[in-house]
Amino acid sequence: MSETSRNPAKPAPTLNDVAAALGVSRTTVSNAFNRPDQLSTELRDKVMEAAKALGYPGPNPMARMLRTGRAEAIGFVFEDSLSYAFEDPASIAFLQGVAKVCEEAGHSILVTPASNPDSARATIRAAAVDGFIIYCLSRDHPIVDAVLERRLPVVSVDLGTIPGVPSVGIDDRAAAAVAARHLLDLGHRRFGIIGLELRNDGYAGPVTEERRNDVAFPISLKRILGYEDSLKAAGLPAESWAIEECCGNQEQSGVDAALRLLREPDRPTALLAMSDRLAIGAMKAARSLGLSVPEDLSIVGFDDIPIASRVDPGLTTIRQPLVEKAAAAARMLLNTETAAESLVLPTELVVRGTTARTP
Repeated sequence: MSETSRNPAKPAPTLNDVAAALGVSRTTVSNAFNRPDQLSTELRDKVMEAAKALGYPGPNPMARMLRTGRAEAIGFVFEDSLSYAFEDPASIAFLQGVAKVCEEAGHSILVTPASNPDSARATIRAAAVDGFIIYCLSRDHPIVDAVLERRLPVVSVDLGTIPGVPSVGIDDRAAAAVAARHLLDLGHRRFGIIGLELRNDGYAGPVTEERRNDVAFPISLKRILGYEDSLKAAGLPAESWAIEECCGNQEQSGVDAALRLLREPDRPTALLAMSDRLAIGAMKAARSLGLSVPEDLSIVGFDDIPIASRVDPGLTTIRQPLVEKAAAAARMLLNTETAAESLVLPTELVVRGTTARTP
């Protein structure tokens, strides 16, 4: 007789074994793992000690998901790389907002970058989650369809309209109009606009009519339109402003775009940047050309990330509630607040040291 046949493998301990060892019900043991608030601390400790002694690790998470229909996790899907999510201040703030709500609800977060579509699609198809937040994806990104194919609850943020999908965001067009109006009130009449990408194709340079007519990131176009609403309302001719599109939201992109604008013969006296990172890059570009901010050049950013108040001079910007926007999306997804087709959060102009009356 073989050693294996003389010593068959011992069955793995079960929840029933722990209950029998303690002389308590299955429900008591289950509550110790899943609903500890239902037991006294003393009883829960006894259950956990018995489980440890028997080698019982706790309920199988997949079995629990099949039984309850809940994974107690949400998927967070975004456009850029995973490293960018933990480096970009706006993305960090957004993750903080999602994490806060998930912690309160006892949920986990599956962070899925869409920068590698094949890998992201495989992750989304296999993800054990209760729903998805999709953030800042391009309108035609294939991952959007992959998420919708799961037929789970979905909330979109900064993505434009998806039929049947609730959304959370701000009024980007109105906020941009406020930024431009602030500079107009200071007497500025020659403007440069430093824009976020309109398409995910690596382009950097002047925004053409052809690019405006085929946009993958609707928010970028909304901000352009908002700036132009105020400039046109002030009676300025189209040649009074120029728009440079950036490839990515990094300070160096802002430097490059600002240099292109500021090296023009009739340079702008004010720059409108679609993010604070681009605006801070524009400040660096101005200094490299010997221009003083705000004496020679006024700059307005967008977002109000933490560094905006710490640069010298402090950056005038549009404050949007990055953490609150994410928290609202997470609550909407988890149904801890009344779901809505669209939730638009307020913004405000924060005036600091980078804007002044026209030279």
